[in-house]
Amino acid sequence: MPDPNKSAKKAIRKITTRSLRQMKEQGIAISALTAYDFMMAQLLDRAGVDVLLVGDSAGMVIQGLDTTLGVTLEQMLYHATVVARGVERALVVADMPFMSFQVNADEALRNAGRLIKETGVEAVKLEGGAKICPTIRRIVDIGIPVMGHLGLTPQAIHKFGTYQVRATEPEEADEIRRDALALEEAGAFAIVIEKVPAALATEISRSVKVPIIGIGAGSGCDGQILVTHDMLGLYTKFHPRFVRRYAELAKDMQAAFEHYVRDVKSREFPSKDESY
Repeated sequence: MPDPNKSAKKAIRKITTRSLRQMKEQGIAISALTAYDFMMAQLLDRAGVDVLLVGDSAGMVIQGLDTTLGVTLEQMLYHATVVARGVERALVVADMPFMSFQVNADEALRNAGRLIKETGVEAVKLEGGAKICPTIRRIVDIGIPVMGHLGLTPQAIHKFGTYQVRATEPEEADEIRRDALALEEAGAFAIVIEKVPAALATEISRSVKVPIIGIGAGSGCDGQILVTHDMLGLYTKFHPRFVRRYAELAKDMQAAFEHYVRDVKSREFPSKDESY
């Protein structure tokens, strides 16, 4: 008899950077979420999420830091490895953490190479605009796909001094327009645009050929990304306006844990059926 699992695996069509470009051309919205561990990656992949970002947001939702700045390359290598291990279909992208690409292009190249070679992810993401384009070109030239990130870039939070919406002033909006074109020209296969006015994000999406993945940037982008712990209601420190909560797992988990404690304290757990 034929192996049904083998047939199912053959039916899986791997998402690639080319797939994302085709999706944009065909008007098919791209779904993206963050992942930091094997089990979550497996669930997200089975759900049909197109892009999994191993984000340096792990610093906040996994490590309990106030910003993403403390995340190290070694930590990203770990998270990227376990995420890639759980994925069959989605395109897996790893964030290059703060100071892993800003010093010079040679160091950025080595670090991007480590993320690809040692983890199994298929692309890296760098925050910044025209100033980092020479670095992006170096990385792309050796065959590593690069995703860009404009607008509110969390690694520059101390420069901004706030998590408020970016590009509300004409000067910054013009800068982001120029940066998007520069990233495309440098070889970026897609660009995340975070927390900018929806009209601006829509305009940029129409002006470049590469997919624009929005987060807090309106529905006119080619796709959307959220931090998984935010949309599941697991991370409750704050609730940005752009996050739609698809579950309230923190409340459900807290209730389950408290129920377990009560059952242990009252000796209702384990029962005879749960004992050997």
